[in-house]
Amino acid sequence: MSRERTRRVRMRRNTRNVAGAITAIVLVGGGFAIANASTDVSTSKSAAGVQRPVDKKATGTKAVVSAANAFLNTLDADQQAEVLLDLTEENATAWSNLPCGSTCRPGIELGSLTDTQLAAAQQLLKVATGTGKGSGYDQITQIIKADDVLASVQATSSAGAGPAAPSDAASSTASADPSATASSTATDAPTGAPPSGGTGGGGSFGYGSGLYYMAFLGTPSADGTWQMHFGGHHLAVNLTYKKGKVAGASPFFIGVEPTSWTAEDGTTYSPLEEQRSGMLALTSSLSTEQLATAKLSGTYNDVLLGPGEDGQFPETKEGIKVSELSPKQQKLVLKAIYPWVSNVDDATAKKLMKTYERELNETYVAVSGGTALDTQGDYVRIDGPGVWVEFVCQNGLVIQGKVHYHTVYRDHTRDYGSEFSFS
Repeated sequence: MSRERTRRVRMRRNTRNVAGAITAIVLVGGGFAIANASTDVSTSKSAAGVQRPVDKKATGTKAVVSAANAFLNTLDADQQAEVLLDLTEENATAWSNLPCGSTCRPGIELGSLTDTQLAAAQQLLKVATGTGKGSGYDQITQIIKADDVLASVQATSSAGAGPAAPSDAASSTASADPSATASSTATDAPTGAPPSGGTGGGGSFGYGSGLYYMAFLGTPSADGTWQMHFGGHHLAVNLTYKKGKVAGASPFFIGVEPTSWTAEDGTTYSPLEEQRSGMLALTSSLSTEQLATAKLSGTYNDVLLGPGEDGQFPETKEGIKVSELSPKQQKLVLKAIYPWVSNVDDATAKKLMKTYERELNETYVAVSGGTALDTQGDYVRIDGPGVWVEFVCQNGLVIQGKVHYHTVYRDHTRDYGSEFSFS
């Protein structure tokens, strides 16, 4: 898609008048919450979109294509134009961990969709991602819910009244001021545009479940090359399909603030607990001598290979080589990797893990800061011939006095399905 067409699409997104908008948080089919979803009644005069084939009996990648088509079939022509973009390096790398709406990512905003359209988007995510508890689709829904918690905490702080902060922040002071954090450089706030609570139109800065975006780079098909590009604040899912197979399940960025909270119904959420627990078990197993070898000389306020750092893998691997660890510790390395890889469908995750297991002896574990993973600057990295995983603790941005997590999973050779060289 040309820059001019992209600009026109975003202008349509920003000016579309969606009828029946509601501000209350709703649950769609037991999945993620969308605050500001529209009703199925619309005044849009756009032409009907192209209808694509759907096969409800399809399996594997064909099932993902079918679900993508089913979603597209719920959209009008203008909405399809927002979703269907060219598979270019510019579009593929346009993702961020920031709460910066469509200004830093392509696609259609969830908050602009009707209930029917949302249900179709939700079904696509279910089919394309992992089925495990606390991973894949379940983890995605929890991260999106966390953004509504942030919006609520920030709105409460701004108003000076309202419902209490979530349990993870009960003793914390909520603030919308990025300068109030103890972090020196790494924050979630875009420069010059501090986040605001709630959801809004396309391009808005803020927190909330409506500010997540879905795009298809290339046309979904069982024999071509295309990418499902989905994300928002603290979430970037990039699944690339080529000739009927998943060619890449990365980059995959996930973060969360607050790290845990209890909802009104009594359910406790900890979206990144599997990631933290895996890394904690690994670092806790290192002896004093091993830890000294694994220690990095630098300090980290954020992940090294976050958005905009495509292809920037360090030339030299650092830390302790996994071949120098005990068999038990080597298994802990694999267990630590898995929660990130399991973002993709179960069959693909299994294949990737077999590859990373074969490459384990040439993989390195490195740490910086403390190993408890509860303090600003606590950092762990796993770097192999293929796999790259980072986990870092940052001081809270909205919820002061608590850390929050940033993590990223990449692959040296499989990011974006190996479509771009980044040379």
